[in-house]
Amino acid sequence: MADLEISTIDRVMVAHLNRPEKKNALSEEMLDALNSALRSANDDPDVGCFVITGNGDAFCSGGDLGRRAQEGDPTPLERKMRLQKVTHQVQFAIEEFEKPLIAAVNGAAVGAGMDLALACDFRTAGASARFSEGYIRVGLLPGNGGCYFLPRLVGTARALELLWTGDFVGAQEALECGLVNHVHPDDELMDKTLLLAGRLADGPPVNIRDIKKLVYQSLRTDLRTSLNSVSAHMAVVQSTDDYKEAIKAFKEKRTPKFHGR
Repeated sequence: MADLEISTIDRVMVAHLNRPEKKNALSEEMLDALNSALRSANDDPDVGCFVITGNGDAFCSGGDLGRRAQEGDPTPLERKMRLQKVTHQVQFAIEEFEKPLIAAVNGAAVGAGMDLALACDFRTAGASARFSEGYIRVGLLPGNGGCYFLPRLVGTARALELLWTGDFVGAQEALECGLVNHVHPDDELMDKTLLLAGRLADGPPVNIRDIKKLVYQSLRTDLRTSLNSVSAHMAVVQSTDDYKEAIKAFKEKRTPKFHGR
């Protein structure tokens, strides 16, 4: 049984973390497969959106501590390189992913599992979802981006509290503090998420990618630089066939059909 299951629904690719007996704890095989799937989907014009979720009753319980305990006693350098060569490659693939990326969080997202969800563009959650940066509880540091992503979502003070305590945040509190965009009944989570993902996937591909780039760039630059970048992207967008189709469809009061050119 593969540690990651990939399926495609129309223009939405869905990756199911598939170790339900381990609450979808991350394995090297799962991370390698997810890295490959993200990079492949990024280059596939038939994929317009990517969703990550978990099989069973959990999103992801973090790293597999059981496997780690069987690996002997690696040197500090070996530990560092394992993080950088395996786990962090997924974070880099996410950073380079130009299309909408959604985490559909079913059940617990803990430690590296929470970091994986945080790295996505946004999160939907089932009513039973729970989030914890639980590294501190097992004597570790947030190793997969928690210290980077969490303050940007909830602010520095709240992020430090969650990182220092490892406390759980339920779905409703996650919604209120900006960790998730939507909370749905557990049995409706995937249907509702796929409905939104499909809507995004059917949008004009060039515009969708440019908006994502501009938003993330704006977090690292000043207003004048951002607006200068917008003007360049706008000039390109207005030269596309999709722009002409959008204007024509608007006038004809119909749904446009986009082709990414």
